[in-house]
Amino acid sequence: MSSIDNFEKNDFDLKVNEIMLDFLGTLQRTQMCGELRVEQDGQEVVLMGWVNRRRDHGNLIFLDVRDRSGITQVVLDKEVSPEAHAKAEAARSEYVVAVKGKVRRRGAGLENPNMPTGAIEIVANELLLLNEAKTPPFSPAEDAIANEEVRLKYRYLDLRRPQMQHNFELRSKVAMAIRNYLVEQGFLEIETPFMTRSTPEGARDYLVPSRVHAGSFYALPQSPQIFKQILMISGFDKYFQIARCFRDEDLRADRQPEFTQIDLEMSFPQQEKVFRVVEGFLTAAFKTASISLTTPFVQMTYDDAIRNYGIDKPDMRLPAMVSLTDVLTPELREQLKIEKDLPVLGFVIPKAGTLSGTQKRALVEEIRATFGDSGLDFLDVARLKTNEAFNPLAVAIEAKLSDEQTRFEAAAKQVDAVDLIIVITPKLGTPAKWNHDPQWIYKRVGALRLQLAAKFADKHKLFEKTGTEADYKFLWVTDFPMYEWDEETKVWNAAHHPFTSPHEEDIKAGRLTNDKGAVRALAYDIVLNGTELGSGSIRIHRQDVQAEIFRSLGMSDAEAKERFGFFLDALEYGTPPHGGIALGLDRIVMILAGATSLREVIAFPKTAKAIDLMVDAPTPVSDQQMRELHLKTVTRT
Repeated sequence: MSSIDNFEKNDFDLKVNEIMLDFLGTLQRTQMCGELRVEQDGQEVVLMGWVNRRRDHGNLIFLDVRDRSGITQVVLDKEVSPEAHAKAEAARSEYVVAVKGKVRRRGAGLENPNMPTGAIEIVANELLLLNEAKTPPFSPAEDAIANEEVRLKYRYLDLRRPQMQHNFELRSKVAMAIRNYLVEQGFLEIETPFMTRSTPEGARDYLVPSRVHAGSFYALPQSPQIFKQILMISGFDKYFQIARCFRDEDLRADRQPEFTQIDLEMSFPQQEKVFRVVEGFLTAAFKTASISLTTPFVQMTYDDAIRNYGIDKPDMRLPAMVSLTDVLTPELREQLKIEKDLPVLGFVIPKAGTLSGTQKRALVEEIRATFGDSGLDFLDVARLKTNEAFNPLAVAIEAKLSDEQTRFEAAAKQVDAVDLIIVITPKLGTPAKWNHDPQWIYKRVGALRLQLAAKFADKHKLFEKTGTEADYKFLWVTDFPMYEWDEETKVWNAAHHPFTSPHEEDIKAGRLTNDKGAVRALAYDIVLNGTELGSGSIRIHRQDVQAEIFRSLGMSDAEAKERFGFFLDALEYGTPPHGGIALGLDRIVMILAGATSLREVIAFPKTAKAIDLMVDAPTPVSDQQMRELHLKTVTRT
């Protein structure tokens, strides 16, 4: 026996002798820790789980025993069971234990109203110490742990926390509800490959080198896009998959390199049919969290979303922006030094207007600093009211904003002192570089609207949860642009992906070649509270149209044949009209769980640098593995 083996054996013997670990034997668990209530008073039970907390009162030791269902208090009374009491003296936080005893109603005044099991306790007559635990770097009994890196390194401890257990129980229920709904609607669940060929889908691929084909690579799928379209060509009519997807992109709170999406495709659909299916499975998913949804969801075109909210994923929990252009005469524009040809926009942040004079002045300077580079400025309505010449203008502005408040509240609601009024005006001499994009003001003001809402959200409880449907504002955004201009490369790219069908009238009007900026796609997004849950489209089902789209994106016929030849060939064999959508399961659960990061609802996530701290990945591999894969590392210069 080696010295290391001998050390480990001696160390193990010392631990066993010290606390006498038990074996489970024939003892079987009868209940989960969170299930017991006063109705089980007097019943003999066996619980198993972790020691959440231990409190030693001499002859009485209290153990809070935890499993995924909850916590039950266990009483170890020296007079009832001296042996069990002695073992409890050795027990510590996160030890694994089995408890046999009787349920007892707690005495008057001793109940714990904060625990579902707080009206009872277990009087133990037997305690088994099934495994010990080192002192953990943090306790799963803590509600929150500030250091996220420590949480991710010891993820197996972090996942024991009740909040995390709740998140993953919710995730399981949501996924099952969606799966059951789609199966009932006639969808078939079909898996698509993880290892495929690299295709352009908007982000970098994760590549897998081939050992048997030197110099060639598979790509992990960013989505099952082409495969689900081929399944429609194959006659399956309705497909879905809760699919794993991979994107090598810069990360943030709502992104991960590997994620899960609810992917579906249908043959012969109208856009509205796709909407009804999605609304159906979202209704089923939200029902698992006791939230009832009203359908159909609101719809809005992309152009209206930009004009009213300045963004293509509007947060409908806030009032829209309002055009104030028509209340400013040319004379007033000149007097106030406002650019004559550009729109003036205003908006209200509800309940955020109780600022002192000093705070308002600071906010004005903050807004001016934000927009200093783009020729926008802040117009102080309160200041206008003090000037007799401008008071009618201030009154007119407030009246217009009050109209939007009334629409937003679905009741008479005038803007008043508790609301924050913001009016943004383009200054004289606004940089000419912006003139080519008529939407730039809407986008900039829309960004400020969200920035200020975030600034005042907590203090003024703008998004205070009610536990009802009112907390969840769904929206369909439709008719996205088919192309987007890349200023750096000076080319038009597909705004969604190159398999999205344009509006037929735009094809007939020749806009694919003559006016790409005006081409609308049969593309749609589902948005919830300002978060894009998913994107979809009606697809191109004709080979000639697909080839034309590739050409319009600057791809030669030879290049298209090389990259998508198998797909173009498939389109020539009787492809039905088809369309679909993919929604982020992680994002849906994140919002339902009230979490602020996808890492709270993905069991083993990566950091913002795409590192798995628990398993320490990625890591270098051996020289032999590199040779087998025909690879070598090079140093960047």
